[in-house]
Amino acid sequence: MGLDRRHRARFFGGMDLHQRYPALSDLKTRARRRIPHFIWEYLDSATGSEATQRRNREGLNRVLFAPRVLEGEFTPDLGCPLLGREYPVPFGIAPVGMSGAVWPGAERMLARFSAEAGIPYGLSTVATETPETIGRLAGDRGWFQLYPPRDPDILADMLERGRKAGFETLILTVDVPVASRRERQTRGGMTNPPKLTPRLALQSARCPAWSLGTLRRGMPRMRTLDAYDSPVSGSGALPSTAHIGYLLRTAPDWDYLARLRDGWDGALIVKGIMDPAPLPRLEAAGVDAVWVSNHAGRQFDGAEATIDALPKIRAATDLPILFDSGIEGGLDILRALALGADFVMLGRAWHYALGALGAAGPAHLQDILVKDMASNMGQLGARRLSDLSSRLLLRD
Repeated sequence: MGLDRRHRARFFGGMDLHQRYPALSDLKTRARRRIPHFIWEYLDSATGSEATQRRNREGLNRVLFAPRVLEGEFTPDLGCPLLGREYPVPFGIAPVGMSGAVWPGAERMLARFSAEAGIPYGLSTVATETPETIGRLAGDRGWFQLYPPRDPDILADMLERGRKAGFETLILTVDVPVASRRERQTRGGMTNPPKLTPRLALQSARCPAWSLGTLRRGMPRMRTLDAYDSPVSGSGALPSTAHIGYLLRTAPDWDYLARLRDGWDGALIVKGIMDPAPLPRLEAAGVDAVWVSNHAGRQFDGAEATIDALPKIRAATDLPILFDSGIEGGLDILRALALGADFVMLGRAWHYALGALGAAGPAHLQDILVKDMASNMGQLGARRLSDLSSRLLLRD
């Protein structure tokens, strides 16, 4: 008799995963050994001096709670409604560009896991798999993330492809108007598509599981964009952190958002909100949810921590709020929920899990997050997620 998903998450290769890898940090440490350095620098880096990335962590650390005692025994309810659906946990899988370069087959593994676990999975425009491939694997848990193309015909085609593939939720990312510098990534040697120089080939040879998987699947590329590869002339003028997607995309404005809303009949989320000022216009434009994010510090190194922006945005809108950037465990998820987020998305974390354990990684990561949330909610006497805000202490 085969093991069910929960037991497969716990046991891998005859070892108890919770003994070997009890925290996300343990998965990250193992993943770093199994992913080539130039790919690791792409995944793990931010831009500039990476001060925004550090602020995300420091801001979360400042969110404190008051534990409660004599609350008796209970099992916390982690269920969470969002955009007309009920989710078993209040977190999901954020889109990550070139996910399949980080770990071979990443998009397929994560899509299958999302369908099995019942959590949302965001497929990036610049993923290494197409909506047609991933939509059938993710089922009704797939979200399609859009880097907005300039050409209206390409936009219409992308939306139609997403719709036909079964995606019902669209994410418009608005905080990437230009290519960021990501100096650490540049020094590491990562380009899009990846080019194996002798230095990078040597790094790859030291990571046999990654290399064999990549050989089986071929060099990763942005397959969704293969159909739109005609406007690539002049690509040599792009910075090393840019790619064909930058030749297609534009920096959207309010007219673009209106056209997008008219062209998409499903839920529409706007990702990259750090300021309450545009919220009234977003509501008037028919947006269904906003996503508080500073792109994990990968775009702009002068931004405040997302957790510091979150309460201001919560106070200014009744729209559902998603949240990312800096999340490293279940306690961080509780912190974001307590300060007004309705749902939390993680990107890098799932890829650390894949790098550490392959296809077994996502289920183990979910177990880590759920156990951490339940343990901390027990300390807080919080039976439901809605109880968390009443346990907050004033921050510094």
